[in-house]
Amino acid sequence: MAPTIYTDGSGGSESGFGYYIQETGHTFHEKKEGITSNQAEYHAILAVLKAADPAEPLVIYSDSKNTVSQLNHEFAINDNTLRNLAREAWPIMARFASLEIRWVPRAENPAGKMLGS
Repeated sequence: MAPTIYTDGSGGSESGFGYYIQETGHTFHEKKEGITSNQAEYHAILAVLKAADPAEPLVIYSDSKNTVSQLNHEFAINDNTLRNLAREAWPIMARFASLEIRWVPRAENPAGKMLGS
């Protein structure tokens, strides 16, 4: 069974991103200066993808509808920085035998509470 992993990011003066694994309570949080909220959302998902085992099923939840839709090839990416982050994520995503990236409402995202965003 795939773990339930929630991601979140925040931009501005308190830029950072991270994730929360519901089954274990494991958290990861990293500060990153000078990024936008959208960039932080991508960095959060990338952090999960890089830490996860591609042989295991993976489900990632994010409250960023744009990021989820862009990574799932449902929305166009008009920003060069976000496009480059997606181009970094897609080959990693392709390594997974079973991967889903799903949108979740902000109120249902425990990673946002953990990160204080």
